[in-house]
Amino acid sequence: MGNAALRDIAVIEEVPFDEIEGVVAVDAHNWLYRYLTTTVKWTNSDIYTTADGTEVANLVGIVQGLPKFFENDVTPVMVFDGGPSELKEDEIESRREQRRSYEEQLETAREEGDEVAIAQLESRTQRLTPTIQETSRELLRLLDVPIVEAPAEGEAQAAHMVRHGDADYVGSEDYDALLFGAPLTLRQLTSKGDPELMDLEATLEEHDLTLEQLIDAAILIGTDFNEGVSGIGPKTAIKEITEHGDLWSVLEARGDTVEYGDRVRQLFRDPNVTDDYEFETTLDPDLEAAREYVCDEWGVDRDEVARGFERIEESVTQTGLDRWT
Repeated sequence: MGNAALRDIAVIEEVPFDEIEGVVAVDAHNWLYRYLTTTVKWTNSDIYTTADGTEVANLVGIVQGLPKFFENDVTPVMVFDGGPSELKEDEIESRREQRRSYEEQLETAREEGDEVAIAQLESRTQRLTPTIQETSRELLRLLDVPIVEAPAEGEAQAAHMVRHGDADYVGSEDYDALLFGAPLTLRQLTSKGDPELMDLEATLEEHDLTLEQLIDAAILIGTDFNEGVSGIGPKTAIKEITEHGDLWSVLEARGDTVEYGDRVRQLFRDPNVTDDYEFETTLDPDLEAAREYVCDEWGVDRDEVARGFERIEESVTQTGLDRWT
């Protein structure tokens, strides 16, 4: 989720991974979902499906995705979402409806034997089931990757951790991390190549805005929590906020309204986060137990995760004692 239109406002640059170090508070649901859908799209389902039909493609995704952190001087802390806010229920229901539509299309594609459409639609119908949630946490525990449970939005909690100096970056594909006040956000952590660095301070300076004004501009464009104002895109939103000062003044001047605008504003300005967390940044993964969990307990094809585990093991040896006990 997240407002992609914010990309036209944000200051973003590609950075070499070897210039990044420290702790990344990762929006775990966002990160997992991207690996989950990629695995489903490009991997034979027999590889990650148990005898009783339970799909655990997430385990493949985790093993293939973590080495990107471990091979560099970066420690991931996985921040899991808590319950969604009431304001997000409409967005969630919309996505459910879209998934139901994809499921109907998938059934038709299977009847017609359209393998290309099947692969695409299977990835689009994925969701983080209770089993995926549970097995993801257990595998991360075995690999000694720290986990933080957010009371609400994972990226809001991650931003809070960075602002308080407990992490160096937020890791998320969502541009809304800016609105939650994330100073530095790494994007494309699930892609090949180097990540992008999204800089909040540089974004505010470029547009001569406060964070509160940036939030107001985003509300005018539209967020996960509200519909935007018709006819207002990123450039217009910045222009209107610069001219009128804040959300309410813009709406008054235009004769427009934003439903629940005050609640959306408050959600970004004062999100539901917690200080009740602690974690170590030196890691001691139990690789043998992790292999057994993935391959023996859940029946994932050993060949599919062999290289991922090898890369993790190699990083334990090569990185030394700075991050590994």
